Amino acid sequence: MDKFFGLDKVGAHNEDAVLLTTVHDEVEKNLIVGMLEEEEIPFLCKDRGSGEAVRILTGFSVFGCDIFVPKAVYEQAAELLDAYRNADAAFADDEIVTDDEEED
Repeated sequence: MDKFFGLDKVGAHNEDAVLLTTVHDEVEKNLIVGMLEEEEIPFLCKDRGSGEAVRILTGFSVFGCDIFVPKAVYEQAAELLDAYRNADAAFADDEIVTDDEEED
């Protein structure tokens, strides 16, 4: 079905841009875009398939959004994205103390 709607491939984009990631969640998209803006990394968000039209009509799109960055800053952006996506591992050793445990 993806081939029918054109969702299986990256859409047309500038030759100087590299695909950083594809997101399917508006919250994750906003988090990644916010990190890129904070680091002053230029980017381009492009919806897949008819996602742009769907976003206008409904306010969101389930087709996915490709995030592109210039080739010159791809490594920096990829490291930033990896740090974000692997952040949960940093908290794996932390203990969560509940109210019941504090009373003991």
